[in-house]
Amino acid sequence: MSLIINQKIFSSRLMLGTGKYRSLSEAKKSIQLSGASIITVAIRRVQSAKVTGKSNLIDSLDWNKLWLLPNTAGCKTAEEAIRIATLGREMAKKLGQVSNNFVKLEVIPDPKYLLPDPLGTLKAAEYLIEKNFTVLPYINADPLLAKQLESIGCSTVMPLASPIGSGCGLQNILNIKIIIENSKVPVIIDAGIGKPSEACQAMELGASAVLLNTAVAKSLSPPSMAEAMKWGIISGRVAYLAGCMQKVDKAQASSPMYGIPHK
Repeated sequence: MSLIINQKIFSSRLMLGTGKYRSLSEAKKSIQLSGASIITVAIRRVQSAKVTGKSNLIDSLDWNKLWLLPNTAGCKTAEEAIRIATLGREMAKKLGQVSNNFVKLEVIPDPKYLLPDPLGTLKAAEYLIEKNFTVLPYINADPLLAKQLESIGCSTVMPLASPIGSGCGLQNILNIKIIIENSKVPVIIDAGIGKPSEACQAMELGASAVLLNTAVAKSLSPPSMAEAMKWGIISGRVAYLAGCMQKVDKAQASSPMYGIPHK
């Protein structure tokens, strides 16, 4: 069940965000029950918390057991994203993760639908890869863009299932299938997953992992939902490896007819 990103091995295929929780204790319990190895943190939000003197989740977690994935959420341009990515790498090193060069790259100029900018993402990714970052780019479900990002050295591609925070599930199944089929790097479904059944479906398609935030944080019981998502992802992965049966358009008896006398 291990997930490998740029030669680093992770025990879980669930990646969890840290925003929108009602309390720090609820967030910590959710992370624990999710079994997630990779936790993504918006660097802008951490900076804001430090400026205002508010406590923040990043100071409350055991980073000897978790892997920080800084993200550039809130960046509207490639230049902004590059600057925030650099701050994120510095933060990881301050937490003791000296070899952590990971960044979840988000370039989102669209304030209404929060759709990622393909050109800005590609531009920022090229620069960050040259600076030895392990880049995990957030993209629309665009098979050609996914392949371009892979070809320049991105360590994963992260297509959205549906708009961020929408909970609408997998609305781009055909394109996601094409991305998975053509990709030689892990494909991580990011954004739009609302239920464990949808996380399971993503894994059944052959996705390498799923990144969640709102579906857990905005549920009635985030810790319980985090655990449910864990099992949904495990179930979907096992089903994918087992190989699901092919659909047919006629009924097929599940019990043999041999030896049954005919009247």
